[in-house]
Amino acid sequence: MDTSEFRKYAHELVDWMADYMEKAGSYPVRAAVQPREILRQIPESPPQRGEPFETLFADFQNIILPGMTHWQSPSFFAYFPANSSPPSILAEMLTATLGAQCMSWVTSPAATELEERMMQWLAGMISLPATFTGVIQDTASTATLCALLTARERASHFSVNARGFSSSPPFTAYCSTEAHSSVEKAVKIAGLGRENLRKVPVDDAFAMQPRALERMLEEDRAAGHVPLFAVAAMGTTGSTAIDPLREIGGLCRRYQVWLHVDAAFAGSALILPELRWMSAGVEMCDSFVFNPHKWLFTNFDCSAYFVRDVEALVRTFEILPEYLKTSESERVNNYRDWGLQLGRRFRALKLWFVIRSYGVEGLQEKLRLHIRMAYDLAEQMRASGDFELLAPAPLNVLCFRYHPAGIRSDETLNELNARLLESLNATGKLYLTHTKLGGNFTLRLVIGQTNVQPPHVGNAWRLIQHVARSLA
Repeated sequence: MDTSEFRKYAHELVDWMADYMEKAGSYPVRAAVQPREILRQIPESPPQRGEPFETLFADFQNIILPGMTHWQSPSFFAYFPANSSPPSILAEMLTATLGAQCMSWVTSPAATELEERMMQWLAGMISLPATFTGVIQDTASTATLCALLTARERASHFSVNARGFSSSPPFTAYCSTEAHSSVEKAVKIAGLGRENLRKVPVDDAFAMQPRALERMLEEDRAAGHVPLFAVAAMGTTGSTAIDPLREIGGLCRRYQVWLHVDAAFAGSALILPELRWMSAGVEMCDSFVFNPHKWLFTNFDCSAYFVRDVEALVRTFEILPEYLKTSESERVNNYRDWGLQLGRRFRALKLWFVIRSYGVEGLQEKLRLHIRMAYDLAEQMRASGDFELLAPAPLNVLCFRYHPAGIRSDETLNELNARLLESLNATGKLYLTHTKLGGNFTLRLVIGQTNVQPPHVGNAWRLIQHVARSLA
């Protein structure tokens, strides 16, 4: 494909992209295909000769598009959102065109320095203490692993990196029973062993109990273990429960435990001054992560990771072969040494475009709308008589179930709500997911998609009631 053909097809694709953004809500939200249905339509062997772009795009529309779940539909209420926005998409187009590998300052100075500034902007927007320094990671899972590895090395005086675990003490890690699965994965990858991860009980609001954490810390120390790492959730995946940072932070300081805050979804809400109660005590934490690619309208992937001990972070990951040495290294940030990957995408550009396009006030306005719609729907559920909320709703995630009068059995309610979820998603008119809270099958409705408006939420609520009552 030469540049004249590229220009022609690029214009056509941009028209298609704009049309898609306008009518994303008209597609079935969840892909209505069976396992391996897409695979069967793709030849087992690649073509020997090149094919025209018209054929490629026709296959995209006829084979790929029907198998896509439409995360950008305003009726997508599942998981947490993976938001997009026009300025972010335009930045991604530029990033792909430049095709830069931004591992070091010298490989693209603008990429490094823009990332440094964007992390400063984000820290200010969410009111993080000035003791934190930021870097972009791909996901919160990676950031949590980076935090654990840094904690391991700092506690072992960097001996594990040098000699392995042969001379290190038996480390233990801590998170609540509601913490994200990435914590357990990080513990396995970092070599601590999943048996050394302690799952701390939660209270009635599904937040970690500090007193239970303290008991576990004491028991582990008495048994000869070395408490190393704790994760506090600012917005658990199941219910957006908020762990009490100040109390947990005080314990971690007393026991010399690295405290990492997983605010992957809810951290974006800290741009709202009225919600900064969630971060009370963050000054006692060692690291903090949130994902602009979830609720700040920035295309996946873009995870903002902040750490207080930058020297320990860099020392944990730094490897400097001759072919990576440059004369500027002492005066710049080389972000290849701030995480797992050597290769790095130019992620800061889309953040820059999004923040400047919306402005802080525009971003705040959208988040406040999402939260207000959730509060309004929660009130309607409470007033309905046959739906109940199963967890507090401090933000924009509602955890609920259908509970018609006369049904006492939890097993029956679980089966009924599982059928309700499948029936709702099969309509293609919305997409919900579930969790289990206290053993109860729980439907989750997340109001956070970029373009969701009150009519979309109203339509969803009417459909939920109609389908539920038809199942009873």
